[in-house]
Amino acid sequence: MVLDRDDCILLVIDIQERLMAAMGRAEETIAASGRLIEGCSALQVPMLVTEQYPKGLGPTVPSMRSKLPPGRFEKLSFNCCREEGFLESLAEHGMRQVLICGSEAHVCVLQTCMGLLEAGYNVHVASDAVCSRSDDDRDTAFQSMRQAGAVVSSTETALFQLLKAAGTEEFKTVSGLIR
Repeated sequence: MVLDRDDCILLVIDIQERLMAAMGRAEETIAASGRLIEGCSALQVPMLVTEQYPKGLGPTVPSMRSKLPPGRFEKLSFNCCREEGFLESLAEHGMRQVLICGSEAHVCVLQTCMGLLEAGYNVHVASDAVCSRSDDDRDTAFQSMRQAGAVVSSTETALFQLLKAAGTEEFKTVSGLIR
C-alpha cells in the first residue's frame, strides 16, 4: 500500500524534551521527524501530535514546536487509541492511512501502531524518525510492526510516495528537505 496524500495523516508521537534526552538516536530522530513534518506541511497532509504526560516529560521539543500545528493531544495511555477522544479526533480527518514518527518505538509507537491496525487503519512508520533507548528495542519493535501488517520504511520513502511525481514546486520543496 503506497501512501496517498489525499488519504494520509501524519501522527507525531511524544517527541518531548525530557523523553528525548534519554533516547538513543535522539538527534537523528528529531531531524528526520522535522523533515517529515515540513514535507507533510508542504504537501498539505494533516497532522496530529501527542504528548505523553507533559507535566512529567515536558512539552514537544522546541525545535519542532513552530513546525507543528497548534494543539497537542495529551495522554497517559501508551497506545494513543486507548486515550479518550483520540480515535474520534483521528476519524474527523477522514483519512485511512496513518504515517507515524516519534518515540518510543517499543512502547507508545508500537502499541499505537497495533491499535491503529486493529481499528482498520493502514499504518506506515518512518523508521529513521522513530527512536528508543536501545537499538535492540527499536529493531524488535519494527519487526513486530511488520509482522502485524504495518509498512516500515523511511522519511524519504514516505515523502516521495506522498509526492508521486517530480516537476512541481512541491517536489522542489521536498527534495530540498532531503538533501
